[in-house]
Amino acid sequence: MTTTDTTAPDPDTTAADVAWDLEPLLDGATVEELLDRADGLAASLANLQGTVAELSSEALAEAMARFAELAELQGRVGNYVMLRLTEDVQDPERGAALMVVEERSAAMAAQLVFFDLEWAALPDERAEELLADPRLDFCAHHLRSARRYRDHLLSEPQERVLAEFEPSGTSAWVRLFNDLTSAVQVELPGSLGGTVGLEQGLSLLQHPDREVRATAAAAVTQGLDPGLRTRGYVFNTLLLDKATDDRLRGYPSWVSARNLANEASDDSVRALVDAVVERYDIPQRWYALKARVLGLDRLADYDRMASVAEDESTIGWAEATDLVLDAYDRFSPELAGIARRFVDERWIDAPVRPGKQPGAFCAYTVPSHHPYVMLNWTSRNRDVLTLAHELGHGVHAYLSREQGVFHQSTPLTLAETASVFGETMTNAALLERIDDPDARFALMAASLEDSIATVFRQVAMNRFEDAVHTARRDEGELSTDRFGELWGATQREMLGDAVELTDGYLTWWSYIPHFIGTPGYVYAYAYGQLLALSVYARYTERGDSFVPAYLELLRSGGSAEPEELGRIVDCNLGDPAFWAAGLQLIDDQLATATDAAREAGRIPTT
Repeated sequence: MTTTDTTAPDPDTTAADVAWDLEPLLDGATVEELLDRADGLAASLANLQGTVAELSSEALAEAMARFAELAELQGRVGNYVMLRLTEDVQDPERGAALMVVEERSAAMAAQLVFFDLEWAALPDERAEELLADPRLDFCAHHLRSARRYRDHLLSEPQERVLAEFEPSGTSAWVRLFNDLTSAVQVELPGSLGGTVGLEQGLSLLQHPDREVRATAAAAVTQGLDPGLRTRGYVFNTLLLDKATDDRLRGYPSWVSARNLANEASDDSVRALVDAVVERYDIPQRWYALKARVLGLDRLADYDRMASVAEDESTIGWAEATDLVLDAYDRFSPELAGIARRFVDERWIDAPVRPGKQPGAFCAYTVPSHHPYVMLNWTSRNRDVLTLAHELGHGVHAYLSREQGVFHQSTPLTLAETASVFGETMTNAALLERIDDPDARFALMAASLEDSIATVFRQVAMNRFEDAVHTARRDEGELSTDRFGELWGATQREMLGDAVELTDGYLTWWSYIPHFIGTPGYVYAYAYGQLLALSVYARYTERGDSFVPAYLELLRSGGSAEPEELGRIVDCNLGDPAFWAAGLQLIDDQLATATDAAREAGRIPTT
């Protein structure tokens, strides 16, 4: 007679009880009531049409204060319905609620497109005269940044039409893609979990057993196959949509709009990408070393994330949060206190659930509220670093609230600074607690691999985006095989001969959300990682005296251009040598990990 194990999973291991409380976002009102209040504000602001050029600085400040109030209302209700949907993207009621908010927000935006057009049309001298008034300090950088788009703005009727069509256009396709990827099922043997979601299937690529990794990779490929053509069609549609928008607005390249939003020139971004590509030797050397550590002649694609630890144990939520909060506390008790509020006050949603959106993120929400963090906790050791990463975003968002709704968020190029810094702090604190050479090597290897994934893999994905946007404009609609060819080519350029790409891996472009929702985003990871490593290097040099400057950077949010913000922590982002120096820090990580591998007896000492 066989018996079935009915033991419930340990809620600490699964983080089963770690769920956020979203109701405070509505501040005691209903979604409908907040939207009605927003509608009223939008209608009152619409009365300014035709008068922006005549506004005094005092009247402009009053108008911007009402725009801030409108953004707060829309941000509260928009984040509420969006975050509820991420809990279960297959719930039709939640999807319908999001669509209501998007439709009504689009209607408000259509009423107000005149403002940016009229503001951009002002002569530079008049704009600067107005912005010299201290009463506009709360929105001055935002207003200056808005004027950078003046060469790419369309007529008011055209902009109104585009705003009206947004909910049934790009936003709808992005939502469809998220629905499709959230529904992917990975069929694993029962001993590995049976039928699981994509996130859990991918997490097994870290498993120390190569047979498990190969099985998981094959199962992920099989799970991606049924909807491959549909996801490819979504991607094609959005590539065409962007090409059309870029052409109408006169952007010189597919990534120019993203660069403008990031307050970075096309030339500076190209310099960053070129600098990273020139150092592809770093990941290739690491993967060659890792093959030796794992006793392989050559890694396969499913081996790249494999843990080099001899025992890949699970870790519970309580232990993980203690580790991360301790690391934050050693740097700054103030940061640790904010991070603890995320843990204690239900600002995090952690468990893996059927239908939950894959991945992890931090939602800034609005300055009058607190941020939220979404995770998919699989109790792997790398989940600890993901927690540290997202809490970095969280404390950045929390500290920058004082900048107000116009300046709270940074450009994407600085958005990863605090998150990567948080990961690096956590790694450093863990290393100090470990005496076992093998465990130290495993942790150093994990830190190095995070740097490689964030810098080199993201730039390789940027090269893939460049290839597909170019090909879609030159060749027309792309087949899934063509996507796979371009994916494979750009991945091989980064991996060289160090890693063998299997045929199944050529479809794995098809689940990455950044290509769909935020085209051009991925290079910002490399930018942020290299900046954060440089910032952390300054901390190691200067110790506690560096902490106030770092906190000032976080509190500054997006209130100035990236280069000005970088100067707060003594980083010259305008110097091309800055990127080379950051890449050398990763090379140094590789040297340290190599020495640790020798000390642990994982490779020969000669």
